[in-house]
Amino acid sequence: MKLISWNVNGIRAASKHGFGQWFENQSADVVCVQEIKAFPEQLEEAHLHPMGYHSYWNSAVKPGYSGVAIYSKKEPIRVTAGFSGIIRPPHRSVPPSETAVSSLYLPEYEHFDTEGRVIVAEYADFTVINAYFPNSQREHTRLGYKVAFCDAMMKFCKDLVAEGKNVVLCGDFNIAHQEIDLKNPKTNLQNAGFLPEERQWMSKFLKNGFVDTFRHFEKGGDFYTWWSYRPGVREKNIGWRLDYHCVNQELADRLHASKIQHLVRGSDHCPVLLELKS
Repeated sequence: MKLISWNVNGIRAASKHGFGQWFENQSADVVCVQEIKAFPEQLEEAHLHPMGYHSYWNSAVKPGYSGVAIYSKKEPIRVTAGFSGIIRPPHRSVPPSETAVSSLYLPEYEHFDTEGRVIVAEYADFTVINAYFPNSQREHTRLGYKVAFCDAMMKFCKDLVAEGKNVVLCGDFNIAHQEIDLKNPKTNLQNAGFLPEERQWMSKFLKNGFVDTFRHFEKGGDFYTWWSYRPGVREKNIGWRLDYHCVNQELADRLHASKIQHLVRGSDHCPVLLELKS
């Protein structure tokens, strides 16, 4: 089972820089993309059904902002948008009034869902949560919002595990967890993505029964998933590891590989891959 996550920084822009060929070469079972910056009705058939995949979208209310999508070879049992559990039909955006709401999810967190940051696909043996975590921003203006989102995500994941479900949480966390996860930790201690509150949340999340799959296999440094667009930065590998696949401890026995596709261009992020044993 092959799952890939990628912050594409605009699905239409990424398509102009080889996304389609990359997608075809992967032959993944599930591909999760973040920061799509589009509504599905704005997209061409090649975006909606690459290689015949099922696709599901949760766009932000604000045009050209945020948004997540899931491509799946196999049709999921159910796909829901956001913490509030709006059941999402394939290929189109629909207002909440036209959709059912799953009883599994968290209506008290509906205020997060206007930004299109979460989409959930349920399969027989695990549930995939594709998430685009908020950025705390310069001057930390959204740090409170970010921490509240993170806390909601932890509750969401723990509730699913308590119901007996296995969880794969993937996406752009906008958090570099440890000093090893960015090139210049000392000069970034007060910068968004490496703030104490963000790193503490990540530590707490992992201590609550979840596994950072990349660190399960790789303990060394100089592995990053995001680089500034400034000239020469990516070539010098001055980056941050912001993109993750995390699983609940009970699913860890099925981990086969977790890799960073650092040579893949088309975004300021690169794809990350998770392979699970059958």
